[in-house]
Amino acid sequence: MQIEIMDTTLRDGEQTSGVSYTASEKLHISRLLLEDVKVDRIEIASARVSAGELEAVQRITKWADQNGHLERIEVLAFIDGMKSIEWIRDAGAKVVNILSKGSLKHLTGQLRKTPEDHVSDIGKMLDILVKSGMKANIYLEDWSNGMRHSRGYVFFLLDRLKNMPVQRVMLPDTLGILSPDEVYRFCREMCERYPDVHFDFHAHNDYDLAVANTLTAAKTGVRGIHTTVNGLGERAGNTPLASIVAVLKDYTGRQLNVNEEKLTFLSRMVETFSGVRIPANKPVVGENVFTQACGVHADGDSKDKLYYNDLLPERFGRVRKYALGKTSGKSNILKNLEEMGIPLDAEAMQRVTNRVIELGDRKENVTAEDLPYIISDVLQNEGIEQKIKIRNYSLNVAKGLKSVATLSIEIKGECYEETSAGDGQYDAFMNALKKIYTILNMNLPKLTDYVVTIPPGGKTDALVETVITWQNGEREFKTRGLDPDQTISAIQATVKMLNIVV
Repeated sequence: MQIEIMDTTLRDGEQTSGVSYTASEKLHISRLLLEDVKVDRIEIASARVSAGELEAVQRITKWADQNGHLERIEVLAFIDGMKSIEWIRDAGAKVVNILSKGSLKHLTGQLRKTPEDHVSDIGKMLDILVKSGMKANIYLEDWSNGMRHSRGYVFFLLDRLKNMPVQRVMLPDTLGILSPDEVYRFCREMCERYPDVHFDFHAHNDYDLAVANTLTAAKTGVRGIHTTVNGLGERAGNTPLASIVAVLKDYTGRQLNVNEEKLTFLSRMVETFSGVRIPANKPVVGENVFTQACGVHADGDSKDKLYYNDLLPERFGRVRKYALGKTSGKSNILKNLEEMGIPLDAEAMQRVTNRVIELGDRKENVTAEDLPYIISDVLQNEGIEQKIKIRNYSLNVAKGLKSVATLSIEIKGECYEETSAGDGQYDAFMNALKKIYTILNMNLPKLTDYVVTIPPGGKTDALVETVITWQNGEREFKTRGLDPDQTISAIQATVKMLNIVV
């Protein structure tokens, strides 16, 4: 049986503290969600938030209308007479998610109304929407507390809503309070009592149970679930899209339209736009989740894929990696060397292993790209030939003026020199390097990420680690430089990149 995914990254996800998208960013994320990842629906805004929000919704609905997606776009509305409806109509949207009260406490404490008055207000709003040619879903805000403490009110509301022009009834665990057992009981009861109603389940992650609760809801027969990219959302966030897609595919018989291969790219794009970093250990999309650190695991994978599970990285457009550090052992190193095509005899392998373990004990970050340099250091340049070397460079910075760099570089035995300006010393260095590569008709990889760190509590003389991510065709890789000077550490990382590519 098919289950719908409604992603609310652009509405509920934007309630993450400190997160605010521009109109262009919202449009770009909408395109990725609907056309690349292929979720069924997206909720993109709340009515009457701001003029900027109106512009964003107008741009999205215009694009959606031109591309046949308009009925997959939803906007949250409040029961406020004509105000929300007029705002949404001006924004060009056709599907409205009405925010009603799903618990008696919220109804009486916030709206100060009776259940009969609330149903009447909902009915009037639905009449207006139908006459305006719009469609409606309805949220039962605080439904989880409603099922705990005022079930009679919840059923009173549903008994009347089931005969109204409502496409979907959405069941939010607004405060993230439910356990999987409660989700199963409450959702099962709703589905059995109202078999003709399309129910969506909307989880929050306050107890870190959003994925488990959403999986449980799907098993009860609800027809839709709500997600956000990277689990963004108010407080502890919502159900992460990538995680629940993997879980639903592997643990239920429900059918999904989602394209798994695009999930990682979407997650990283939202990471960039939101400014909220993806934790390295976040399932499916985290940096480390397809990386084996233990040498025993690498050994088992080599013999019979003993440490594989159904979460194969290729499903999500990723590859399995083997980390290097004090727990890695020879098997991890051998895996990395095989990928690079670098053979080592037993004695050299042992010396390189000892060096990697030593770096791991010092808590150094050891990457696959560092391996040739570790080999070069340990084996006194027998392991790898550095075909590109920086002979000299001069970096100048002055207030109110562009930075200037002069670079002398040796490439395969030939020396080249160029001078260039830039926005900062590293930019000037790269511009000089690009001049040389242009003359030689050689291509440089694209710099996609640049991260600078110092040890916790570090002072002005602390070592600076610069990790740069490069995109070279289909391949993405990272290089690292370490020096007290940030620019020099970046140059070190760049020289590593040049030799890796060559």
